[in-house]
Amino acid sequence: MDDHPLHTIGELSRRTGTPVRTIRFYSDEGLLPPTGRTPSGHRLYDEEAAERLALVRTLRELGIDLPAVRRIVDRELTLPEVAAAHAQALDAQIAALRVRRAVLATAARQGTGAEEIRALHHLANLSRGERKSLVDEFLTAVFGPEPGLPLAGVARTLTPELLDEPDAAQLRAWLELAALTRDPDFRAHLRDLGEELASGPGTGGVPRRDLAATVLETVAPALAAGTAPDSPRAGEILRLLLARCAPLLGGGEAEALRELPTRLERYADPRRERYLRLLAVVNGWPPPSSPRPALTWAAAALRARRGQEPVSPRSATGA
Repeated sequence: MDDHPLHTIGELSRRTGTPVRTIRFYSDEGLLPPTGRTPSGHRLYDEEAAERLALVRTLRELGIDLPAVRRIVDRELTLPEVAAAHAQALDAQIAALRVRRAVLATAARQGTGAEEIRALHHLANLSRGERKSLVDEFLTAVFGPEPGLPLAGVARTLTPELLDEPDAAQLRAWLELAALTRDPDFRAHLRDLGEELASGPGTGGVPRRDLAATVLETVAPALAAGTAPDSPRAGEILRLLLARCAPLLGGGEAEALRELPTRLERYADPRRERYLRLLAVVNGWPPPSSPRPALTWAAAALRARRGQEPVSPRSATGA
């Protein structure tokens, strides 16, 4: 009994699940030379050929080109060498596909038109140096070419630094953030906030940058308790809020009652919060907490009280 039977091309096809035309093609290309031939000239293959066929199919399914496959099966190249090279090529393809997917997903979500999708594609393919130039131009437009303290520190906290190999979420966040930096209204909004921050201390040497923090701290109990902005309990919170904020604004409580609502609504601009959330994703930071509920609550409560006489500072406990 023959321990090493030979197989016709049809038998090899049925044995391996490979179409006859594919086996014939590999044979013609020299990747699968027949072990022998029948008297009538038909190709015959042994078990070693079947194993070689399995290897060729696997390499082709992995995307390795025919010349490289031939050199592997002929032992001119080692499989690890070829695998490493193709893994690198696949990494590049995956990165390119990730960029394309991010652009298309962003375009679909935003209802982007032809001009906008071209801009998104451009932003997605910027080099590291080009990204830095875009960010530097944005920060310079907002804070000036050589911002002093405290604006230099603020600029640093607003600087996105996208990795060379970002994940899908970081790439999508970068696209939206980069588009936001080009919004002239958003730039003007940040510029106004920066000018206010840099305008110096308020009455008594208290930095004006403490205003938002003071509001958040003061109204936090009202938010936690679910207090309505126009309720009697809100009035107690507002007395304390006005007493604390008036010195920061350099005036009295009446001036604070007039000025605070508009200022707090500016602080609560949703574009600024969106930028900070996108920035956290891009830079891999924890998601920031939102100040908007506190700021909008305080603005609504102050507007509800507008027109009333400000409460005397003596009645504002903790002032």
